[in-house]
Amino acid sequence: MEINTEQIAQQCVNVISSRMKNLKKLNIIVTGKSGVGKSTLINSLFRENLLETGVGRPVTLKIRKIEKEKYPLVIYDTPGFELSKEQQNSVKDEIIKIINDGIESRDINKAIHCVWYCINVGGNRTFDSSEVEWLKNFTENNKKTQVPIIIILTQAYPRSKAKKMKELVEKENLDIVKVVPVLAQDMNFDDEYVARAYGLEKLIDVMSEVLPNELQETLQNVQKASLDAKKRYAQAAVATTVAASFGAGFAPIPFSDSAILIPTQVTMIATITAIFGLDINKSFLTSFISSTIGTAGTTVLGRTVVSNLLKLIPGFGTAVGGMISGSTAGILTTALGEAYIKVMELIYKGELKQEDLYSQSGQGELNRIFKEELKK
Repeated sequence: MEINTEQIAQQCVNVISSRMKNLKKLNIIVTGKSGVGKSTLINSLFRENLLETGVGRPVTLKIRKIEKEKYPLVIYDTPGFELSKEQQNSVKDEIIKIINDGIESRDINKAIHCVWYCINVGGNRTFDSSEVEWLKNFTENNKKTQVPIIIILTQAYPRSKAKKMKELVEKENLDIVKVVPVLAQDMNFDDEYVARAYGLEKLIDVMSEVLPNELQETLQNVQKASLDAKKRYAQAAVATTVAASFGAGFAPIPFSDSAILIPTQVTMIATITAIFGLDINKSFLTSFISSTIGTAGTTVLGRTVVSNLLKLIPGFGTAVGGMISGSTAGILTTALGEAYIKVMELIYKGELKQEDLYSQSGQGELNRIFKEELKK
């Protein structure tokens, strides 16, 4: 079977573009006192430095809506409100209004999906009575709307102090999801000691627990803190693709019709690309396809390999001849998906550039990765 790699690569580009365009928008309100490190937290967690690309636009007297075109994340940034009790109440009322307006819109792209309340552990800060009172009032107002509230302990170092602060907050029995200590960036102490960043991966895990299914792919797309989370969701996408399309009841297909597998694999590749949030071009996709299901087509989709694969599946033997069973298609698709995830991981970590794969040696490496996954 001849495979038109250019055509398939273009299909991938089109589906990726459509998928990115249709990602649901994640909306987060970030609040707390002045100097708690909100900007550092946000820019360390997400792959676009929103707070450096623009000042945002005011949506109330005191709250800014910060967003970037073609990036499915909106941050509602509140000012520090410790100057007066009147200011504290004003910010609380404005937050509640934004939440209610989002609910009334009945549009997931306008709803508020999470509220972060940030408390600075560093600088001898304590969880004072004014914060306790504000949070109690806010969580009481939030009972009807039930927007998840996460308390984030920023600059959470030393860890012993962060642990004590976490215990103090938890003793208040507030109606919140979780208290998450975070050191968003490495902290250097006069070049004598470096405290390593931590907690961002935990925050991503907590976010994934509270967000609706429609926003899981968006979260993975916008976050840059947890490679493990991206890989887990990408592998789940592969498993879902295989289960949905090539289950036990899937009818065997003739070799000549094996091209019907391609649209499903294109969608899978688009999903994985969206999860990693990488800007993948057509040339790279052409290289990937030609090194796996393309130029390798005569071996990967050939009768000999199909027969050999089926020998590994109990009860099948080699009787199917020129047919590709659902199980075999599932094996091929899993190998393709896992190989693509591996390549995405290498690019994400900066260990590989897209252009590295345009050469003959690069395509050979892709083919090796795919065959390794196929053996598994």
